[in-house]
Amino acid sequence: MAENLETQALIIKQVPIGNAWVWIVKGFHLFKANPAMWIILLVLYLAIMIPVSMLPVIGSVVSTLLAPVFAAGMMWGCQALVKNQDLEINHLFEGFKKNTAQLISIGGIYMVSLLLVAVIVVLALDKETAELLVQGKDLSPEQADGMLMPIMIALLLIMPVLMAYWFAPVLAGLHHLSAIEAMKLSFAACLKNMLPFLLYGLIFMVLLIVAIIPFGLGLVVVVPMMMTSLYSSYADVFGIESTIPAPPDI
Repeated sequence: MAENLETQALIIKQVPIGNAWVWIVKGFHLFKANPAMWIILLVLYLAIMIPVSMLPVIGSVVSTLLAPVFAAGMMWGCQALVKNQDLEINHLFEGFKKNTAQLISIGGIYMVSLLLVAVIVVLALDKETAELLVQGKDLSPEQADGMLMPIMIALLLIMPVLMAYWFAPVLAGLHHLSAIEAMKLSFAACLKNMLPFLLYGLIFMVLLIVAIIPFGLGLVVVVPMMMTSLYSSYADVFGIESTIPAPPDI
């Protein structure tokens, strides 16, 4: 009998760079296992999150806090498919039943981290440039050139935040870790597998561009695949037993 995920020791593996493509292919297999339900889950998610994000003052805060809760729910959905079980609408809301406080905490830490990055970037700007940006006015060529360093600083600071966030919902959800434990482990896993994750990101950038071309219709496939491939990357990096069909030989 397979070991319960909540009690399974998590060991980070270093995987080959080519596994980035394997994650995407396996993610597509998970999507293909029940594409109609994945699209329904995507529509439901957007139907909830878009109105929430538009709430005055608190909208962006609430949507950021809830995002890991829904992400964990989709990970339970992936796990169900891997176990040859049905993908259900209830999976989307599973994060509201299990370890919810820690999942919301992940969203909170992520939000505060991004705010700190934004503050650092603003402080790196001269006062006049910062005021023009706040007012939405055009910058002079010299001021635009001066934005290069703050942008580089922002990218360098955002990268570790994204690394800590990437696996955190699935680790907090499926393994019942605390927010801090999940984010530390996620950061370590991404750091150990930096090259495959960089390649994975580049591939998905191309897929998103291609998906947008036909009136954005391809997004109904590519966006759910971002979640299913996240699960396949988690299963690979942490050595989780998986019955996702193997991709064909390349």
